[in-house]
Amino acid sequence: MKALNNIKIIGIDHGYGNIKTANTVTPTGIVGSTTRPTFGSNILRYDGMYYSCGEGHKAFISDKASDSDYYLLTLMGVAKELKRVGLTEAEVHIAAGLPLTWVKAQREEFTNYLMRNERVEFEFNDKLYKVHFVGCSVFPQGYTAVIDKLGEMRGVNMLADIGNGTMNIMYITNTRPVASKCWTEKLGVNQCVIRAANAVMDRFGTKIDESIIESVIRYGKADIGDKYLACIKDAVEEYCTEIFGTLRKYEYNPELMRLYVVGGGSCIFKHFVPPSDRVTIISDICATAKGYESLALDKLQKQR
Repeated sequence: MKALNNIKIIGIDHGYGNIKTANTVTPTGIVGSTTRPTFGSNILRYDGMYYSCGEGHKAFISDKASDSDYYLLTLMGVAKELKRVGLTEAEVHIAAGLPLTWVKAQREEFTNYLMRNERVEFEFNDKLYKVHFVGCSVFPQGYTAVIDKLGEMRGVNMLADIGNGTMNIMYITNTRPVASKCWTEKLGVNQCVIRAANAVMDRFGTKIDESIIESVIRYGKADIGDKYLACIKDAVEEYCTEIFGTLRKYEYNPELMRLYVVGGGSCIFKHFVPPSDRVTIISDICATAKGYESLALDKLQKQR
């Protein structure tokens, strides 16, 4: 969280797999109920309903404003950040983002979606929060994760932001993002999870819990039998091959440019791609949300 006078600037990275703030990560699954859930550590109460947040992952949708889930998860993210500094009431400016090629078409709609209520009262984990939303900025996601590295991006650089639902690709030439060279592909980590689950089913006739596959992706290992681990690793390596095939489609050449990898999918590069001094992995999954806050702070300061 950043602050400008009395305004708290809270960055929210609305991923398909996880919703991230500058300091927190929570899976995007959300389940509503008229009564308080018996279990759960992320319980939101809003408009007479209880919501258990963090139960699995949200399905891919191209329009994030098509239901109320991301709005509710935004309230949760705001509460988590305010709790860190001991606040339950605040004036908040939301800093968010959309995939690179969707920003122009969806920015206004998404801004209105997040700002649907100027003043909001809600409970999170039995604590009442009163929030006055005073503004919202929506930026292109991806490059915000490397704002602190833009100064070193001389020459031609390719940025690959691998999320759960999509992979965003952007060229950054001599420290500046190239607006005409941005693409979004539906090739997020969830595609890898689906592929691995199908491989286990096809080979062994067994349904495997997605959390096991996610462990292999995140850490390169899991507490399972060797034959299952080998099967999942084969599927992940096939996914890596497809990732590089897509990058080459957009003229990636490791000898002519440097590659920066951000997002939750960056962990795959750690465990399944040979290291290279021409590939930089940004492993901080909250880096994009932190970048949103920096851009929003700069924007607000210039407006004063």
